[in-house]
Amino acid sequence: MTTQKFQELIVWQKAHQFVLGVYKYIKRFPKEEVYALSSQFKRAAVSIPANIAEGYKKRGKADKARFMNIAQGSLEECQYYLILSYDLGYGENEDLRLLLNEVGKMLESYNQKILNSIS
Repeated sequence: MTTQKFQELIVWQKAHQFVLGVYKYIKRFPKEEVYALSSQFKRAAVSIPANIAEGYKKRGKADKARFMNIAQGSLEECQYYLILSYDLGYGENEDLRLLLNEVGKMLESYNQKILNSIS
């Protein structure tokens, strides 16, 4: 069965859950991070499901794969922000790391299916 809209993609659903978790997590950050790490973290996190959604409607396999690759880049950026925020003492984030790893594996699999599909 094929999906009719991007919201049906499990990878998008998991990425969206990650964004909601990031918004909750960064509420613990100090006020001086509002325009620094918090802003960058939110931007990168939102970019993951946003690029999955945008790529979903692209017709060409290369276009779809490009947007999934952009999402993968944002995912790696978030990996670093999780490390940094933990190292700065802003709180435990193992649940977010596990969720992001899951999204990463799913996104890689989805991207491979796109690249290996017959156009």
